[in-house]
Amino acid sequence: MKKEKNRSGSSMACTGSTKQHHRGRLTALSALVGCLALLSLGGCGSLHAKPPTDPDDLADYKAVNDPYEPFNRKMFSLNMWVYHKALRPVGRFWKNNIPQPIRTSVATLNETWRQPAVFFSDVGAGRPRRAGDSFMRFLLNMTTAGFYDVAQHLGYKQHETDPGMVMALWGVKSGPYIFLPGLGPTNFRDAAGYAIGQGLTPINYVPRGYGLISFNWGYNILGTFNTFADSTDQLDQLEHQSLDPYAFMRSAWQQQRQSQIDTLKADHRATTPDWY
Repeated sequence: MKKEKNRSGSSMACTGSTKQHHRGRLTALSALVGCLALLSLGGCGSLHAKPPTDPDDLADYKAVNDPYEPFNRKMFSLNMWVYHKALRPVGRFWKNNIPQPIRTSVATLNETWRQPAVFFSDVGAGRPRRAGDSFMRFLLNMTTAGFYDVAQHLGYKQHETDPGMVMALWGVKSGPYIFLPGLGPTNFRDAAGYAIGQGLTPINYVPRGYGLISFNWGYNILGTFNTFADSTDQLDQLEHQSLDPYAFMRSAWQQQRQSQIDTLKADHRATTPDWY
């Protein structure tokens, strides 16, 4: 499960609003860095779970890689509270009242704007074929302003690559599992990768004004609506059918993430597309 990430913006199209926009984005990233720094303080007993002494329990403790479980469970509970109070009702309304073609176009728009970050990640991973696909996906889909997946029909299929996966390919250790408000399940490496990905997303550098601030806010908000509209059934099922929703989500995310990394490692396809 994966959630689409929000970027900071401003509602005023002027010089002052530009400064506010960049300040807001820096504040969000600073909060992320601050949270990671806080977690890294081993002396914070309320945040850190002590390793068990029993050998079997210790093996399980190391396998889940969740030394900050007390903190993570609190953040998970906070996220689910916000989900039930705000995001689930909005997601349900969006899903039940917005036609599927419009929801698909919004999803395609958000995916299109992420393609430059995917491209640079593919280059960093040394995967020219994937880089070519992501470059062509952005180029072709922008001919429809990003609302229609032209590239998919021309043989350039969507794939996931991000800085966190690239760092894994380079041998950077994942670090502990963490659950961050707004970001969800991740780890130290992928949280840093998220910050890098924001720096690789071109819309963050578009000069403000001329209505672009409203567009930036709009596509982020609609993307969030879309994400929860598609995820409400899964989250409801997770809560109702799992004895421990937190542990289930942690395991599911870790397995999905490892599968994405393994797929990237194994992708040694020729540079030319399949249809060539």
